[in-house]
Amino acid sequence: MRILVIGGVAGGMSAAARARRLNEQAEIIVFEKGKYVSFANCGLPYHVGGEIEQDSYLLLHSPASLKAELDLDVRIEHEVISIDREAQTVLVATPAGTETFEYDALVLSPGADAIVPPIPGVDLPQVTHLRTVDEARELAARTATAKRAVVMGAGFIGLETAEAFRHRGLEVTLVELAPQVLPPLAPEMSALVEKELRAHGVDVRTGVAATGIREGGDDAAVTVTLGDGTEVAADIVVMSVGVRPNTALAAEAGLELTDRGAILVDSLQQTSDPHIWAAGDAIAVRHGVTGQVGPVPLAGPANRQGRRAADSIMGRVDQAQPVLGTAIVRAFGLTAAMTGASPRMLDAAGIEYFVVHTHPGNHAGYYPGSQILHLMGVFSPEGKLLGAQAVGPDGADKRIDVLATALRAGMDVDDIAELELAYAPPFGSAKDPVNMLGFLAQNVVNGTTKVWRFQDLDWARENALLIDVRSEREYAMGHLPEALNLPHTHIREYIEGVKQMAAGRPVRVLCASGVRSYYAHRVLAQHGLDSATLDGGMFTLVEAVPGLELATGAFQPANA
Repeated sequence: MRILVIGGVAGGMSAAARARRLNEQAEIIVFEKGKYVSFANCGLPYHVGGEIEQDSYLLLHSPASLKAELDLDVRIEHEVISIDREAQTVLVATPAGTETFEYDALVLSPGADAIVPPIPGVDLPQVTHLRTVDEARELAARTATAKRAVVMGAGFIGLETAEAFRHRGLEVTLVELAPQVLPPLAPEMSALVEKELRAHGVDVRTGVAATGIREGGDDAAVTVTLGDGTEVAADIVVMSVGVRPNTALAAEAGLELTDRGAILVDSLQQTSDPHIWAAGDAIAVRHGVTGQVGPVPLAGPANRQGRRAADSIMGRVDQAQPVLGTAIVRAFGLTAAMTGASPRMLDAAGIEYFVVHTHPGNHAGYYPGSQILHLMGVFSPEGKLLGAQAVGPDGADKRIDVLATALRAGMDVDDIAELELAYAPPFGSAKDPVNMLGFLAQNVVNGTTKVWRFQDLDWARENALLIDVRSEREYAMGHLPEALNLPHTHIREYIEGVKQMAAGRPVRVLCASGVRSYYAHRVLAQHGLDSATLDGGMFTLVEAVPGLELATGAFQPANA
């Protein structure tokens, strides 16, 4: 059996390595058009920033090491330029000319291409991407003399690149067409990341795109013109505005593609041709929550897909699971992580849901170093987990990993509330943030808790009695002008006064994080008042409502 693999990074090398482990006799040839195979493309920004000092650390294998370890015939600087499906051959452009190879099984893992916006100046030498080892090397070298950089695109790679340049001491402008950084995050979670970027000196420009790049200007190599008319001087411009599946070869071969050009595969990674499999960023996958089909360019799924393709070639049945899009990124002192569907995705898919926000400590509060972890859960009306997001300086990774596992297992609020997780004071709490998220959502589903949300603010101001149950000191530091201050420990004492002030109106309670307002809400509800607690408290409200005006000073009761 001869297996040909197109693409020598995540999906392709996983397929080749797995095929060898399953079949010692197969002839396995890997074609890679670049100079390197099996390199750590996710580590490129960290080399630019100097955290990974030697670029050699990014090169996990070479053709020689793969030959010695797995008896793979890996050919770099070999580009497959056509596929003849009927003859089961590929035409390859090699350093010595073109050559034709026959195959019994063919694996496509061509990856994705960087999107290049159609604007003047993108071909200037100061403009580059961060997709290859050579590009990382070049950028790392250029930081020695450069003073200013512009990063176009505030997705995962854009954030990592901006952070890398700041580590090198460059002035950095981060430009994003979407109204927020990290568009996959909910806006109130993204706002936390944007604050962290600004706190570390990144000039963040959202809701705007570049319209052109020209040489020179303001003692810099180039000037980037933005859609709002402003100009930014830079010595380096990195384009990180997204990727699209590299499927020209598949299209020319007549393989079935989606409307947006991704390769369609079945649950065994097989394409519309029974002799061709595909894996990685070029293929379409099904989302595990929304059911939508499209590419999800992440390293973990790509590696698993390559492994599955090899299994299928060897006659094994390992059905693919839908992809959840679990991802994580560091932004200086914060970590942002997510899994499953966001509210925006669910809105687009027409799926009903509710959201809860919590702000627990990353570990026991009495143990030194506890820091706030911002956690958001998305659930179906019946309580099934649909997605989760976390932002914080520590602990976001493991909570999202737990919730990704819960999502894969189809868990609901009751299951999450009962998860038994490792606990000691330096690592967590007896009621872990994941459990607490489950408790809160459980209370919403079973009716114990009625919540109001930041989207309800205008209505609440007009129609409800707002009670801020934080301490007098907290209230004085900043509060909604319409809210009276009654610390939660005094709710029972003044319950009759609350009833009089409500005068038949609903009561909407708020605090810093939603915990104390929940306590107050339960008292009010059991005294017959139409009460609800603000989801996520002021922590969520101030991030979700840009420009929210708060009053300061002590509460002046008119009648109590």
